[in-house]
Amino acid sequence: MTYDFAGKVAAVTGSSGIGLGAALHLARAGARVFLGGIDAALNAKAAETARDEGLDISCHQVDVADEGSVRSWAGEIAAATDVLHALVNAAGQQTYGTVEDTSPAEWDHCLAVNLRSCYLTAHCLYPLLKAAGGASVVHVASVQGHNNQNKVLAYATSKGAVHAMTRAMAVDCATDQIRVNSISPGSIRTPLLEYGAGQLATGGKTIDDMIEEFGKSHPIGRVGTTTETGSLIAFLCSDAAAFITGTDLRIDGGLTAKLGV
Repeated sequence: MTYDFAGKVAAVTGSSGIGLGAALHLARAGARVFLGGIDAALNAKAAETARDEGLDISCHQVDVADEGSVRSWAGEIAAATDVLHALVNAAGQQTYGTVEDTSPAEWDHCLAVNLRSCYLTAHCLYPLLKAAGGASVVHVASVQGHNNQNKVLAYATSKGAVHAMTRAMAVDCATDQIRVNSISPGSIRTPLLEYGAGQLATGGKTIDDMIEEFGKSHPIGRVGTTTETGSLIAFLCSDAAAFITGTDLRIDGGLTAKLGV
């Protein structure tokens, strides 16, 4: 299903994977999109895709873990528009480790990228969201915030906290006509998933081998796509979801519905 975002303005973090998928989905439906990412090469690739399709996506260098960088990006957006109808926080980092072997630096950085960034972007862009008179914030969480595998202490903690933040923001922001929801993807084919597959590959297995294995663990029998997550995000940003706030929608191919026994 497609939605009409003509005349709407959106800000999205994460210039690859789920973030890029969301930006493309919104822009293809008519939105003006400000896309923020830390990787210059990925930003350039996203900008090229937008140009090729004639989409209104401007790419910005943003480190979502850094307050100054986020404030600068918010300033650039505020200089270009008076309102913001949608904010999608999709930038993320995967960190592997237990409480024993995760360093304080790894812990801090993972929570800064995955959790603190959701606060920073919403905080810095709140005046524009409020001015829209009806806006939507979507945080990309993870099924790992509900049920997690081994050795993902920092990552699972950050995503579980995103669920709590979503509920708290929804209650507070409703008076300003701002809806706040999260989505919890299972395995989605993204650079982040490919990184994780590489970290977990053993016995000569390739990244593709691992991703195929990931897919088999989902009842639907495959991993998801960024087109599918983009469609769900677009729904939550649309008027069709006007009565949905404070909730988490799982897009996981049935993964969390399945007992691991």
